[in-house]
Amino acid sequence: MTDGRPIEGVYLSGAFDLEALFGRYFAAHSDSVRLRRPEEIERPEEVRFALAWLPAADAFRPYPNLRLAASIAAGVDSIVHCPSLPEEAVVTRVRDENQGDLMAGFAAWQVIWHHRNMRFHIDHQARGEWTRRSVDEYIPPRDFPVGLLGYGLMGKAIARAVTAMGFPVTAAVRTAPPEQANGVTFEAGEGAIVKTAARSRILINVLPLTQATHGILNARLFSAMPKGAALVQLGRGEHLVEEDLNHALASGQLAGASLDVFSREPLPPDHPWWRDPRILVTPHQASDCSPVLVAAQVCRAALDVVAGMRPETAVHRANGY
Repeated sequence: MTDGRPIEGVYLSGAFDLEALFGRYFAAHSDSVRLRRPEEIERPEEVRFALAWLPAADAFRPYPNLRLAASIAAGVDSIVHCPSLPEEAVVTRVRDENQGDLMAGFAAWQVIWHHRNMRFHIDHQARGEWTRRSVDEYIPPRDFPVGLLGYGLMGKAIARAVTAMGFPVTAAVRTAPPEQANGVTFEAGEGAIVKTAARSRILINVLPLTQATHGILNARLFSAMPKGAALVQLGRGEHLVEEDLNHALASGQLAGASLDVFSREPLPPDHPWWRDPRILVTPHQASDCSPVLVAAQVCRAALDVVAGMRPETAVHRANGY
């Protein structure tokens, strides 16, 4: 608080009504912070922090003393790349262990979807047909390697879940961790991502979006994967080169894909991916943060920055995580 008054904050999003989503959860912290919509701010110079998601290019410009831009989720790319974000502003993200578990369950389900060709059963159910797949088509999990791009909170949770089902996992990392995880091997350093893809019947992406990872899911990567492999895209929409995925599916290099994130959201209703039986589309909901936790962590971060401290949830803006 400043002079006994709550710290002033503003909701900034070009895509969602953040007050409708989070207002009642921040109400529990009204003695510490006060969040309002931009049109309700009488004195922009008093605003010290923003709760943001997909902010407009000029969203931060009216607030000369803004010290904190807090994401509502684990991703911060739309905030750190916003041209009006002040140089001195700290950027934070939400860190939720429960979110990792949710992501792990979603990823494990996608692995089963592709490994067991569950689309086959759904199609036959729709026609009322009792049709069994040939047992010759089954491949034991231990012979069906899974690749993982991203080995932070989400990646580690996914690795635990997938290896528990008997699938060997290879994770691409900058530096191999000192501790070894059961069922997980690592590809480290230059070329680790392509090497991991080359070993993967299913490739799961949960990388952060950075300059180095923009467009990383491209023709070169798909061509390195075993023919007939599948992609599970849970990272950021900008990781994927859409035309390259279309070509890989058309050629049979990839047999299928699960897509939860897109460069344009919502995915337009006339987009062909909705009707492509090789693609499973979900609406960016592989894992959601608890709104109670969002409010608690953002309020703690606001108090920290006003007190001159760096919040535990702060990210390195250059890295994007």
